[in-house]
Amino acid sequence: MHDNSFSRSGKGLGGSLPGQIVLVLQGGGALGSYQAGVYQALHEAGIEPDWIIGTSIGAINASLIAGNKPQARLSRLQEFWKRMEQNPVWNFGSAFPGFDDKLSYWSTITQGVAGFFRPNPLAHAGDAYVLGPERAGYYTTTPLQKTLEELVDFDLVNRCTPRLTVGAAHVRTSQMRYFDSRDGATSVRHVMASGALPPAFPAVRIEGELYWDGGILSNTPTEAVFDDNPRRDSLIFSVHLWNPLGSEPTTMAEVFNRHKDVQYSSRIASQIVRQQQIHRLRHVINQLAARLPETERSSPAARELASYGCQTWMHVVRLLAPQLDRETHTKDIDFSPDGIKQRWDAGYAHTKSVLARAPWVGEFDPLSGVVFHEHMEMMPQAAE
Repeated sequence: MHDNSFSRSGKGLGGSLPGQIVLVLQGGGALGSYQAGVYQALHEAGIEPDWIIGTSIGAINASLIAGNKPQARLSRLQEFWKRMEQNPVWNFGSAFPGFDDKLSYWSTITQGVAGFFRPNPLAHAGDAYVLGPERAGYYTTTPLQKTLEELVDFDLVNRCTPRLTVGAAHVRTSQMRYFDSRDGATSVRHVMASGALPPAFPAVRIEGELYWDGGILSNTPTEAVFDDNPRRDSLIFSVHLWNPLGSEPTTMAEVFNRHKDVQYSSRIASQIVRQQQIHRLRHVINQLAARLPETERSSPAARELASYGCQTWMHVVRLLAPQLDRETHTKDIDFSPDGIKQRWDAGYAHTKSVLARAPWVGEFDPLSGVVFHEHMEMMPQAAE
């Protein structure tokens, strides 16, 4: 099925946007402040998402947007990320470059992040010590639950304006499950499950089953848009936190960093190629069906075959967070005020640049169906 009924306008963009606005938010811990900057730029341009899909920190940011009225969304994101800031007890400044980063890292490891997670001492009692399925993690995320309950109105989430989808991994079967506010009530536990990254965080039980962070199966759940029913014309902002491209590592520190990027960066390139092939076939079916004589076209067999066709268009804009100076494999727990600000500012600048270019405007192959727009602009202070 398909639906072409969406046509949204953004102020100052010189025309209507090509379909429903979908925001796809990847997991990546502290790197998620980049997503908040992306939303700020969209919000200032008068573009509010119709649908937000997220995993892990992406699910948390998504809930902060979906669980507040448009005029309060940005301030709630700012409040959340302010609470996440890790201010070092000591500040060595430029005297020992990188030392403050190490202090922040060890502070996070040993003390957690206020409002997010704190250590679970019993997890260090031995790897055979029975903690229970909902406590088996090095940290407890009880502080995050309290934070989200304070900042997110889940009654508002369940009004589906915008629709919210969060991905989680079913522990027993290794299957991805998308919890969707369109299909059932979404609670704080669904968001918590999407961010329950093992072994740091314990699994979350929903409807009698345990779930882990959806990022361990699909860290950028763009397939949820492509598989939606009915399909709709869409402008998809796919926000990435891990770099799919990188140099060959020459040190162990570079190995650790590159390994994380490879592990959590998206499969969107291969997904897009596959979806372009599928959508092309759907468009071909449409055109072939249109060439049939009316008598043939109205027959039950022809109508069934024609139902596999589709005439929707999907524009996918990839926004990629930059690599900052001295970035290491610990970047996903870099909750330093400077790290949060740099990534937020990058998301804001990148999105404003994309909106100014509006790459979805123009002539495209009528058979393509899925059009991919890359944006990998680097910040001036980012490393080469």
